[in-house]
Amino acid sequence: MDLRLLLIATLSASLSGSWAQQEGSICIKANAQSCGECIQVSETCGWCSDEKFLTVGQSKSARCDDLESLKKRNCKPENIENPRGNTVINTNKPVTIRNSNAEKLKPEQITQIQPQKLTLTLRSGEPQTFDLTFKRAEDYPIDLYYLMDLSFSMKDDLENVKNLGTDLMREMQEITSDFRIGFGSFVEKTVMPYISTTPARLINPCTGNQNCTSPFSYKNVLKLTNKGDEFNRLVSQQQISGNLDSPEGGFDAIMQVAVCEEQIGWRNVTRLLVFSTDAGFHFAGDGKLGGIVLPNDGKCHLENNMYTMSHYYDYPSIAHLVQKLSDHNIQTIFAVTEEFQPVYKELKNLIPKSAVGTLSSNSSNVIKLIIDAYNSLSSEVILENGRLPEGVSITYKSICKNGVEGTGENGRKCSNISIGDEVTFKISIESQKCPSDNKSETITIKPLGFTEEVEVVLNFICDCQCAKSGELNSMKCSDGHGTFECGACKCNDGRIGGLCECSKDEVRTEDLDANCRKDNGTDICSNNGDCVCGTCECKKRENPAEVYSGQYCECDNFNCDRSNNKLCGGHGRCVCRKCVCDANYTGSACDCSMDSSTCLAKNGQICNGRGICECGICKCTSAKFQGPTCEICPTCPGVCPEHKDCVQCRAFQEGEKKDTCERDCSYFELIKVNDRVKLPQPTDQNFPLTHCKERDANDCWFYYTYAIRNRTKEVYVVESLECPAGPDIIPIVAGVVAGIVLIGLALLLIWKLLMIIHDRREFAKFEKEKMNAKWDAQGNPIYKSPINQFQNPSYGSKATAL
Repeated sequence: MDLRLLLIATLSASLSGSWAQQEGSICIKANAQSCGECIQVSETCGWCSDEKFLTVGQSKSARCDDLESLKKRNCKPENIENPRGNTVINTNKPVTIRNSNAEKLKPEQITQIQPQKLTLTLRSGEPQTFDLTFKRAEDYPIDLYYLMDLSFSMKDDLENVKNLGTDLMREMQEITSDFRIGFGSFVEKTVMPYISTTPARLINPCTGNQNCTSPFSYKNVLKLTNKGDEFNRLVSQQQISGNLDSPEGGFDAIMQVAVCEEQIGWRNVTRLLVFSTDAGFHFAGDGKLGGIVLPNDGKCHLENNMYTMSHYYDYPSIAHLVQKLSDHNIQTIFAVTEEFQPVYKELKNLIPKSAVGTLSSNSSNVIKLIIDAYNSLSSEVILENGRLPEGVSITYKSICKNGVEGTGENGRKCSNISIGDEVTFKISIESQKCPSDNKSETITIKPLGFTEEVEVVLNFICDCQCAKSGELNSMKCSDGHGTFECGACKCNDGRIGGLCECSKDEVRTEDLDANCRKDNGTDICSNNGDCVCGTCECKKRENPAEVYSGQYCECDNFNCDRSNNKLCGGHGRCVCRKCVCDANYTGSACDCSMDSSTCLAKNGQICNGRGICECGICKCTSAKFQGPTCEICPTCPGVCPEHKDCVQCRAFQEGEKKDTCERDCSYFELIKVNDRVKLPQPTDQNFPLTHCKERDANDCWFYYTYAIRNRTKEVYVVESLECPAGPDIIPIVAGVVAGIVLIGLALLLIWKLLMIIHDRREFAKFEKEKMNAKWDAQGNPIYKSPINQFQNPSYGSKATAL
């Protein structure tokens, strides 16, 4: 190696400046060796391409710093490389606005989403945001394909579906004038154990006298058409078939309907698939029962409108169906009987833009079910995006009807959208790193169930503009060991150093190691790094946020004092094992707050004038004061009793401190007023004020206020005492006499009233006994009857009355 270059490298390592050790800049921490590496660290990082920017002792990575620091370090604005991303709208056709009387448009002439194509230039860490507008167009065309289970249990349902074409056409005229309908049917895979493979059962799988058609997997009966009569005619010709097990092969049919666009006749319009059944379904893995192990390939296998590979490919999985339905913009309506509602509701949760309706036992309500499900599906818009490149993320924010906003997963969708309603989505795309090949990527964003989509082309800023004019194998880089670009050497593989002067494979020597020892010590790079080319390269830690730094790797940002289990108390940053505190914090662990607002008492004083504020906490000067702001004193009198004696002695020359007034009571300014109304009022002051009312030894009241204004204690006192007047003897005596007389009269009246009540009760009792008395004349012993009887002996037995 050239000794001159080695000397320069050694000197550079030994005088390595403090710029490369700044812990406050994420740009410096990255130790970027080129402009391209620098701009990928953060959107706040810039690179100074001025060849003479660095001074002796500064490393190449010092060119990468935040923009303000570069300006302070006298890097001219024209030499700062700081490429920015941007958004360019390539196609921005406005959404279609028309009324019912407008000219009928073709599907490709209707626009519901705006813009249609954008180009985003992304720099790492810098998101690009754009608005996407969606508006439901009036009279938008609809294609509806009716897929029906034709197993034997659906026999009565088939009768009601035979007239579905014309009836549904008539109902859908209120929604759109461009409506097409198709029909398909399914049963099951034509292998055991799903169907009976005996010759007789292959011709007629039904038992008894039932005449059924041969079993089949899926059959496209009618391609999408606007002729409702044709639908009725072909459906009326269909016959029921049969199978052995309860679950049906509907997933096979759904897959073919989705992928066979040409055979089904799908247009780029609203696509609805009505799946009608009264049973469950087979899915991926169930085909093993019939010896079918090949996974479903997701391709169209219709020949003469019949699915021909049901015996060869397994049923599709739910995830496979979700992908194909989404890719082909098909919205699914599951019209199932009430018995299987729970099963298909779970399936609905897995398939976006799908709905479940309860089918009556004979499908008589199928038209209402379809209309309700369509209204439910069309009133909600959900955005989805294609696969994102590695390192690219996307976020959504929805601004829906009536200004309702949604974020996160809710930011992808808006509900209750009527025809003509316009909603907006704010979409932000951010790249965290450049792709390995630096090529452009394209993603699509579209509303589920709609054919329109937004094409987004992503370009990545992976290098600086100045790199395009770099000098390959420049002689400025140690005889051609690097590319001179953006004012510095970008070393070739295997080379290191500011001028690419050293090889990574070079054996360390004592002379080079000496430059890696601090203060001629024995530890190389403080045992925290390796000495490479006379310069310490610090070790990396498992936690990328923890780094060693310094010329000798003697510093780190994780071994500082802690408070509350937080590095530097959470109020500072660790720089070379010492805390650099944020504003208003101090202490070895930044745990001491210099903010005194927490020490302010209600009266506006720091610690109520009874203590000092340290680290945001009051320390009371006397042990008798307590509380967060020294406002509590259990043994102290109140404000009014505390100053009562001094106010009394100074204002009225009375009281306990009358003799020591000048000595003990000169601490406040006394102002006399002649009336209580002239005392200061709390509402008139911008400082705390206390109103006091105290009584002296003569039972006289005096009034005063106590306040502290601008550290001056003020006392306003009413100069006249309020003493109680002497008693008036005459009214008191007259009152007592009158009271005695009145009490006597009241007692007489009460006695008289009680006597009257007693007499009346006695009289009533006498009257009652008199009425109840019984007189018996026969029982009177002194009563003698006036009639006598005797017998005349001469008159025989006749009696003579006298």
